[in-house]
Amino acid sequence: MKKLLSFIKKETVLTIAFLLAVISSFIITPDREYISYIDWNTLLLLYSLMAVMAGLQHLGAFRLIGSRLLSKIHNTRQMVFILVFLPFFFGMLITNDVALITFVPFGIVVLKMSDRENLVVPLVVLQTIAANMGSMLTPMGNPQNLYLYAQSGISVSAFILIMAPYVLLAGLCLLAASFFIKKESMEGLSPDRQSGEPFNHRLCICYIVGFFICILCVVRVLPPVAAAVIMTIFLLIKDRTIFQRIDYSLLGTFLFFFIFIGNMGRMEQFCGFLENVLTGREQLVTILASQIISNVPAALLLSGFTHNWKALIIGTNLGGLGTLIASMASLISYKQVAANYPEQRGKYLALFTLANLLMLSILLLVL
Repeated sequence: MKKLLSFIKKETVLTIAFLLAVISSFIITPDREYISYIDWNTLLLLYSLMAVMAGLQHLGAFRLIGSRLLSKIHNTRQMVFILVFLPFFFGMLITNDVALITFVPFGIVVLKMSDRENLVVPLVVLQTIAANMGSMLTPMGNPQNLYLYAQSGISVSAFILIMAPYVLLAGLCLLAASFFIKKESMEGLSPDRQSGEPFNHRLCICYIVGFFICILCVVRVLPPVAAAVIMTIFLLIKDRTIFQRIDYSLLGTFLFFFIFIGNMGRMEQFCGFLENVLTGREQLVTILASQIISNVPAALLLSGFTHNWKALIIGTNLGGLGTLIASMASLISYKQVAANYPEQRGKYLALFTLANLLMLSILLLVL
């Protein structure tokens, strides 16, 4: 029983998705149409991208790049600037959660080395916002973008054009925030990678090739099944440990939500109600829904009841700002702060919420 409760606490969104799928299956009896609910292309591409990013992260590729950049710093303001914009730009390509898993612990290590742990709360808050904002720009930046991109059928360039103004304004806000950090002189830093093993350049190149294969799938040159097959065979031959690092709970969450949404789509009264609520208010409803159920489930749920893709794309991305669960990636940062500085949890939550609401207000009012 304890193990079950622990699992539910750890995988709350997955558990909710599973329960919704099961409950809805009592209303709509399982039949052949269930197979058509599932967007296999999204699941296969998401799996492939997670495998590539898990491999690169395990090698320490992102930490190595960040370490070399930090060796050039001269003061605390430059340090914060680099540590904030690393997840901002990397989030566009390696997803917001991978960017935070990589650079939040990295940032904490740097603060400890430089004896600047007083900056841990503002730094991690800014890193979290940066990862969520930078990842808005591209289809592969986060799971809901990948899904909405596939469902909408728009081009990569069209997707980027939709989100570019928001990403640019968010970047300027983050830049302005970095100037509030007191400028103190400090020697250049070059944090060592955690592992003493030599960097495996050949394996890194293989993962980079895998990433470009995923990009070819994103731009619809190759089918997602090709990337999934290639990555699976590669991992079986070269790096089986990466299978343990893939976020299968996210894949399961998508799968169960596909079933739930498919069943709800066959219930006329529910469809009519949700369509009435959404019509003309898609962006606002999506942002509000994201605050309660997180932006990935909000994208999966609401996409079945409106084809206003632009509003959904903007709404789910901006919806990642706000509460701690608005973007599940934000929990990664919170767990890091809670583990390393438990006494700072209250301060972190207060500043996190305030900064997120401020950023959300600016993006909604200006654009």
